[in-house]
Amino acid sequence: MTNIFIIHGTGGHPQENWFPWLKAELEKKGCNVIVPQFPTPKNQTPETWFEVFSKYKNDFTTDTILVAHSLGGAFALRVLEHYPIEIKAAFFVSTPIGVRPIKNWDGDQPFIGKPFDWKVIRSHAKRFVVFHSDDDPMVGVGNGIELARNLGAEFVQLPNAGHFNAKAGYLKFELLLEKINEALNKK
Repeated sequence: MTNIFIIHGTGGHPQENWFPWLKAELEKKGCNVIVPQFPTPKNQTPETWFEVFSKYKNDFTTDTILVAHSLGGAFALRVLEHYPIEIKAAFFVSTPIGVRPIKNWDGDQPFIGKPFDWKVIRSHAKRFVVFHSDDDPMVGVGNGIELARNLGAEFVQLPNAGHFNAKAGYLKFELLLEKINEALNKK
């Protein structure tokens, strides 16, 4: 069974945006979908987030897919650095990696302040897809472009999608589901 983690960002929670819809769609396909609640914005550090994630370490296997939104994407990159497992795929939506502008620059620093080990990260997933909007008010599109370049990932830039959150009208995310289905169907 494929374990799929959906990782929220700063100030986020499992019931926001397109997360409940995506969870329900993937569960219909027989996936085990885990949407942890991380401490945010108070006590938001990689250490406190790893404490939460470690509760699910037995679910983090070669048959895992990571789906991460906003700062959750920076954390997913740290997870891929940390765990020496090659997972099925990782999907990043509006992920900050340190290219300005980033609205929550100071709050994101514990996650993005030190360089990412791109070589290690690339070796820990079979497939990467990066989504970014041309008008993201929280995380400049340069982050998505640079992330895709560093990962050798497929880059999907969508017009007028904002931060891919409820405020931008994203209670469903059909294209993301389509890309996840491609990864699920790949042997």
